[in-house]
Amino acid sequence: MIRSKFDHQLQVLNNELIEMGALIEAAIASSVKALKEQDVELARHIVEEDAVINRKERDIETMCLRLLLQQQPVARDLRLISAALKMITDMERIGDQAADIAEISIFLADKPHVKELKDIPKMGETTAKMVTQSIDAFVEKNLDLALAVIAYDDVVDDLFTQIKLELIDLIREDKNAAQAAIDLMMITKYLERIGDHAVNVAEWVVFSITGQHAKEKVGD
Repeated sequence: MIRSKFDHQLQVLNNELIEMGALIEAAIASSVKALKEQDVELARHIVEEDAVINRKERDIETMCLRLLLQQQPVARDLRLISAALKMITDMERIGDQAADIAEISIFLADKPHVKELKDIPKMGETTAKMVTQSIDAFVEKNLDLALAVIAYDDVVDDLFTQIKLELIDLIREDKNAAQAAIDLMMITKYLERIGDHAVNVAEWVVFSITGQHAKEKVGD
């Protein structure tokens, strides 16, 4: 009976993580859309929604601590709950960075794009997919999927390098475009960091399943 109740609470935790994952995935997609379409209203909505993501993190943290204090989890459950606590920290930071992108998008909204926005949206789609798959890996206890997310970070890093070099060339060619190019470089850097945080989440999934830590975690 006690185990059945505990398993139910773990399922509730999984559902909460899925909901938080959906929120940050939407925030990433919407922040890039706001940039591309110069949609100030959408960008402001993303900034406001960051408070919802922060509240979700606090709710999940409270749930995890309650599980640890009120139940007597076995080693496997302890790893799972500990991993969830670590994951939500990275997930909250992803929400912050999506809001940061939205804030820059507001600043750029009344200016013409200095370059075609093709690779930045691709980078946004890639990082959003990594976030979703890392959380799916946790819920499904899918080690292969978690490892695939970690490996996929190379794609994000390659896009980041490519876009950065293009923006540097743009600044060299047109000094008037320098400020806007720097702002786009900041957005690209935020997306690269989102990819890093998705990797962090996937590494905690690996720990929750195997009990072994992956490589040293990336910081902010």
